[in-house]
Amino acid sequence: MEVNKVHTNNAPEAIGPYSQAVVAGNFVFTSGQIAINPASGNVEAEGIEAQTEQVCKNLSAVLCAAGSDLSKVVKTTCFLADMADFAAFNAVYARYFEGKPARSCVAAKALPKGVLVEVETIAYID
Repeated sequence: MEVNKVHTNNAPEAIGPYSQAVVAGNFVFTSGQIAINPASGNVEAEGIEAQTEQVCKNLSAVLCAAGSDLSKVVKTTCFLADMADFAAFNAVYARYFEGKPARSCVAAKALPKGVLVEVETIAYID
């Protein structure tokens, strides 16, 4: 099976030795996205709601570059710096993932750049 790397300037550059996403068969696997503004390369959003919004926009851009979109996500893995943010995170998440994909959500002791949330996805491509 051929595996293709995905790259878009509409999402943050990878901050390590990885791709924004890879396509394998009819599936796209995104790397975890954090609340980096791709225009500036900085984390500008404050608070869990604003950071979740930026994460979802970043994921949408990566999925679009791969030929998919948020409606085709079948699985997410979500990392929260503080489970006390769970309800506020869910409120924003639910607006972007209306199809209710399978999901894991765990607390992480620390996330890159001190962010509050990171999300990765698996989606299909038509």
